[in-house]
Amino acid sequence: MLRDVHASVSDVVGVAHEPIDPTDLHIVTGAFGYSGKRIAAQLLQRRVRVRTLTNSLHRPNPFGNDIEVHPLDFNHPEALANSLRGASVLYNTYWVRFNHPGFTHAEAVANTRTLFDAAQRANVGRIVHVSITNPDEHSPLEYFRDKARLERALVESGLPHSILRPAVLFGDEDILVNNIAWALRHLPVFAIFGSGEYRLQPIHVDDFAALAVKEGQRQEDIVIDAVGPETFSYRELVERLAAAIRKHRPIISVSPSLGYVIVTAIGRLIGDVVLTRDEIKGLMADLLVTNSPPVGSTKLTEWAKANADSLGRHYASELARRTNRDRSRTGRD
Repeated sequence: MLRDVHASVSDVVGVAHEPIDPTDLHIVTGAFGYSGKRIAAQLLQRRVRVRTLTNSLHRPNPFGNDIEVHPLDFNHPEALANSLRGASVLYNTYWVRFNHPGFTHAEAVANTRTLFDAAQRANVGRIVHVSITNPDEHSPLEYFRDKARLERALVESGLPHSILRPAVLFGDEDILVNNIAWALRHLPVFAIFGSGEYRLQPIHVDDFAALAVKEGQRQEDIVIDAVGPETFSYRELVERLAAAIRKHRPIISVSPSLGYVIVTAIGRLIGDVVLTRDEIKGLMADLLVTNSPPVGSTKLTEWAKANADSLGRHYASELARRTNRDRSRTGRD
């Protein structure tokens, strides 16, 4: 059974974090991706040895020779274990957002279990694992159900761990916040599902990365709701972004089923999966909000104002990130 220990702000910020030993090996899955890139950058600032395990060996490498690059090879568990051997900390950001002909949640669960098994064999010192707010093994929503199963698998592995549960990440290159702004720039009206009063607690990706690096130094097992300092209703989030980029649009309420038809049609036009049915259901079920105190300090409202000129200028494509590893934006203005 998962020992569900949630940290307060003082728990996270107040923990004494000794300087990282520069001889330590820290491994990040997906250091060329969104959150993994920020975790790797913060580790390099601490002048430690960093290695990434990645499926994107040909993706642009922003770090050059500063990090080691190994394949994230789930089909060869022994080779995977060898790539993990000697690691003080493994930061696991690997996951898939939705099912697709090229990747599925079931495969991601199996692959993550393989990663945990390899980490056991390699005697990895600690795992910092990215989960989601409100995971539940009995959830009808596959994403939240599978994240809960993986949390249990990590606990049962016996590996020392921190489990981080972010709601929504925002910042440069994010998906959700950027694409809301993109829609506000390009569509005459903005449709929300139902009342729009369901809530979310976004955390800036750099705050999240800093938390992950700090948790790599913790000794005890812990679960942390990784949420930011502001809580919004979905309607309020759209209104705040519209104000920040100075694109005020009529906000209309539609049924979830009609909303799904609309986002699916937009997705077909731009070649992406904008939102899935399960994501809409999870959002409307208030699964992206918690009762935990914030662990991030960056306010989305202030960040959006500071980045108003660039926010939403280009559509950020999830499928491009997954299927074309050389780019993540469609270039649609």
